[in-house]
Amino acid sequence: MGRGRQKAKHTKVARDLKYFSPDTNYGALERELSGNPRLEEDLEKWPEYAAGDDDLDEDESRTA
Repeated sequence: MGRGRQKAKHTKVARDLKYFSPDTNYGALERELSGNPRLEEDLEKWPEYAAGDDDLDEDESRTA
């Protein structure tokens, strides 16, 4: 395929994508953007996780 035909094909595809408007599921978008409802619960447990990681770091430094 020559460069002219190739460029025309890419231009056609780009134009199709530019003007393509799929149906938007606003309910799913809202759920995705609202975040994790368990985030506060996970953040409360974070010190426990961090304390566990410190123990692992100390063990690794002893073996190294």
